[in-house]
Amino acid sequence: MKKLISLLSFSILLILPVVLLLSWSQAGKPGREFYQLTVYHFNNEGQEKILDNYFQNALLPALHRLGTKRVAVFKALANDTASDKLVYVFIPIQSLDIITKLPAKLNTDKVYQDAGAEYMNAVYSSPPYNRMEIILLQAFPLAPKMQEPALKAEKKDRVYELRSYESSTEKIFINKVQMFNEGDEIGLFKKLNFNAVFYGEVIAGNKMPNLMYMTSFESMADREAHWKNFSNDLYWKKLSAMPEYQHNVSHIDITFLRPVDYSDF
Repeated sequence: MKKLISLLSFSILLILPVVLLLSWSQAGKPGREFYQLTVYHFNNEGQEKILDNYFQNALLPALHRLGTKRVAVFKALANDTASDKLVYVFIPIQSLDIITKLPAKLNTDKVYQDAGAEYMNAVYSSPPYNRMEIILLQAFPLAPKMQEPALKAEKKDRVYELRSYESSTEKIFINKVQMFNEGDEIGLFKKLNFNAVFYGEVIAGNKMPNLMYMTSFESMADREAHWKNFSNDLYWKKLSAMPEYQHNVSHIDITFLRPVDYSDF
């Protein structure tokens, strides 16, 4: 009997961490979206034309048919002078499982295959892009869904600001995420009408540990005015001075983007 009790106790000890892990993994799952941000690097007009044709006539229509209605395509404002030009494709998804199934669904979509033939059948000596990188994110607990911005300006005049905040360690990264959530940095952005599209923790990318978020403005002048209000806000001054939130960002990357005319927003 003692051996049986010991065996049962040992089994419980083995199972308990698994149960706790499963409980933890499900803890903020309901309602939190995932985002796939794909960055295409290119350097000439020929590549840009092929990418635009593929996104506009093949990829976005296929994603729409699959039920993803708000797909955004952005180009970096620096593209006019930069040798490494960038296109960003933002796709909101409900679960990571969708990502694994997407290639198979696209492979069986004849309309997609026909419309994207130029892109997909490009030869090695004339690729449609130089490199492609994929960043996967999970929405913040207190900003579980992306928001389409309420902007009135034409797309060609809008400015979307993509920020990446890196932290020195995983623990410090969690602290910065808490600053956005429990510290209500998200609430401050909302109060000041930053028209944030998303806030997300990077779960796969090349600059981890880091978070990313995107705000949007009618113009660059509108962007400058918003950030001036932010830096002068009394709550921000209080929040940024709190001892528990010091030194939680080690590097910031800022990329200014503009939506293409066929982007969903």
